[in-house]
Amino acid sequence: MSELRKDFVIDRWVIIAAERSDRPHDIAPATQPDPTEPCPFCAGHEAMTPPEVFAYRDRSTAPNMPGWRIRVVPNKYPALASAAGFSHRADSMYEFMDGVGVHEVIIETPRHCPNMAELSDRQFEDVLRAYRQRMVDVQKDPRWQSILIYKNQGSAAGATLEHVHSQLLAMPMVPREVAEELRAAKAHYTAKRKCLYCGIIESERADRRRIVAEDDAFIVFCPFAPRFPFETWLLPKRHSPFFHTVTEDELRQFAGLLRQSLRRLDSAAAAPFNYVIHSGPLKESDHEHFHWRLEILPRISKIAGFELSSGYYINTVAPEAAARNLRDALP
Repeated sequence: MSELRKDFVIDRWVIIAAERSDRPHDIAPATQPDPTEPCPFCAGHEAMTPPEVFAYRDRSTAPNMPGWRIRVVPNKYPALASAAGFSHRADSMYEFMDGVGVHEVIIETPRHCPNMAELSDRQFEDVLRAYRQRMVDVQKDPRWQSILIYKNQGSAAGATLEHVHSQLLAMPMVPREVAEELRAAKAHYTAKRKCLYCGIIESERADRRRIVAEDDAFIVFCPFAPRFPFETWLLPKRHSPFFHTVTEDELRQFAGLLRQSLRRLDSAAAAPFNYVIHSGPLKESDHEHFHWRLEILPRISKIAGFELSSGYYINTVAPEAAARNLRDALP
């Protein structure tokens, strides 16, 4: 089992998961995928993954067999693994606990596809519905304080299999970055009596230079201080702290804008990327200050010594120019 160890210097947890070194690396930068090797995420290869925990499939088909549209399985090489309980320990200097959690893979299509932008509107909707349902199901376990949903597409973004997929990770603590964001959002709400992110939406709609697209429910824009070239945020206009409370109408609109955003990025930069859904911590009692969002983080520039030592980022593309290029990327 993996282990969670506390770094007291900057108050963060590190997951020590030696078993993940055994993961496949079939899209390492120096090589191309071997076409003779079967892809474990393709239909017909269900036996190559752990048994599914959730799927959208044809009614006439059985679990762990072909006939599915979306398939969710436990990660074969989990960073955190489910267990009946966990122990939290400390010695004279260090604090650590068993690496318990939930780590799942959401396989987004039965056909082999390396680029999510190639999926249809219906497939995007199914992916987001699967996210929503798994968040609802997983949070029933009271041990988990936060749930992350994220995607790595391309080897430079950390993907070890090219077949499009996302991951869900439930943890018994709130990640340091999320905790810092919460503190800032609470401070802003205390001072202004208004959600920080609702204020950002108002400001961006007034300025308009960084907006990429919007509809009546969501806004897509390049943030004012982006870490990466073409970094893009998608936010609901309705104040809401949790992604899993999105309505069916909102989900359809969000799926359309997410697909459009990834197609714009693919056309403008064709870059590997990560995306992550920032949803509120599960145990937080006061939600007036938090607002869920999805961040798309293209991996065009590399994090190097300056970023690692300072925590600051150098971005060579202004967000106003990035938004203009993304707007122009599709007719």
